[in-house]
Amino acid sequence: MGTRRTAHELLDLVLDTGSYASWDTAPADVRPDPAYAAALADAHTASGCDEAVLTGEGRLGGHRVAVVASEFGFLAGSVGLAAAERLLDAVERATAEGIPLLAAPASGGTRMQEGTRAFVSMAPIAAAITAHKAAGLPYLVYLRHPTTGGALASWGSLGHLTAAEPGALIGFLGPRVYEALHGEAFPEGVQRAENLRRHGLVDAVLAPEELRGAAVLALDVLLDRTADEARPPTAPPAAPASRVPTWDSVLRSRREERPGVRDLLRHAATDVVRLRGTGEGDEDPALLVALARFGGRPCVLVGQDRSRQGPRTPMGPAALLQARRGMRLAAGLRLPLVTVIDTAGAELSAAAEERGMAAQIAHCLADMATLGTPTVSVLLGEGTGGGAIALLPADRVLCAQHAWLSPLPPEGASAIVHRTVDRAEELAESQGIGSADLLATGVVDRVIAESGDAAEDGEALCARVGAAVAHELSTLRSRAGEGPGAGRTGRYRLLGAGV
Repeated sequence: MGTRRTAHELLDLVLDTGSYASWDTAPADVRPDPAYAAALADAHTASGCDEAVLTGEGRLGGHRVAVVASEFGFLAGSVGLAAAERLLDAVERATAEGIPLLAAPASGGTRMQEGTRAFVSMAPIAAAITAHKAAGLPYLVYLRHPTTGGALASWGSLGHLTAAEPGALIGFLGPRVYEALHGEAFPEGVQRAENLRRHGLVDAVLAPEELRGAAVLALDVLLDRTADEARPPTAPPAAPASRVPTWDSVLRSRREERPGVRDLLRHAATDVVRLRGTGEGDEDPALLVALARFGGRPCVLVGQDRSRQGPRTPMGPAALLQARRGMRLAAGLRLPLVTVIDTAGAELSAAAEERGMAAQIAHCLADMATLGTPTVSVLLGEGTGGGAIALLPADRVLCAQHAWLSPLPPEGASAIVHRTVDRAEELAESQGIGSADLLATGVVDRVIAESGDAAEDGEALCARVGAAVAHELSTLRSRAGEGPGAGRTGRYRLLGAGV
């Protein structure tokens, strides 16, 4: 760890120059005993602050934002009644004035001098932040060194996006308390920012100097509602009417060089902000969540990452938990959701069964069907089994020409029907898994042409898919706030039955 910055120094570093204005008023009188009163006076003198929390507003890349920041120099940033009341006032004001909130805790937790009275303030703090998020307002968190106890277990852990300071101590139980209670040191490294990042509890580890740029980028996406709606981007050409052999599509979709979701973001999206993990202690690299723009239209993207899947690294239940985090983020921030389907199938193992793979698929289907914001799904490559259908139900479903959707890989279907994998090509055709059949039966709305082999010209396919997504987002934009459309799941009733 380098030199710890004060709250004022951090705000000066992050906010637009000269834009900060304090919201603080005199701290509430908590009637301290003489010893505690003396400690408060000494803390004031030492830190130059009248409490452990500073609040106010400023500009961040031109965006008006509210800020709440701990001053660790004031009694280790501990939260007592006065600090809690100041924090609550700021959160509620930000909500009432409709502006995003940036929080930067650095705290030892609840102020022990005030005991239970301070401890229970965690509940109204969490409730106020939840109300702020329910209003569709961004809540960004930067965990500084150290953030422990009640601060982490309330306002430190509720961010839409959460970053942490490199090397920061972040944990529910302070290591000194653990050692005093258990007579041994807490395992080294567990409560460090980098370990939390590995376990999907924070989205990024950023030096204070990097925070401003990351926060501005996120707010640019989250707060942009100004895209030109009068002229939607031109849709890319649809695939030719002639049918392509389904087995040819299956083989093409499996080529290692075929572009995936990372390529799509690289070549067709702008202002990409990656999110990491579930926020609840799991991360699966087989699925990617990001904020991004297509054709200037902001969205939350949830995509299956073909480059991070394989026979030994299949897509597990945690991947779908991450997908559901992205769905919640889209709903909470009232942004469109774009899903990208590209998977050889979900994990089939005892561990996946015990961690509820089937339940996660079911919850994804339910979340997709009921999400209150516009949705676009893209079949980009392989679409095998429950892992694929989990991200399918959407207002508009797009399909690359050589993508496909099947309950099992064709070899597995052949083994069930014919007791041999040798008739996989035949099964692929008869089951109607290819793009032409998916379009004819109404499973998808549009097939995006592939010129040549996408494995050899991935950038061109990504550009066409990106243009199609931008077109659909623009078209669906007018429906924002109307709730889920019945077409998301109604299209799949009695397919091909002539009704």
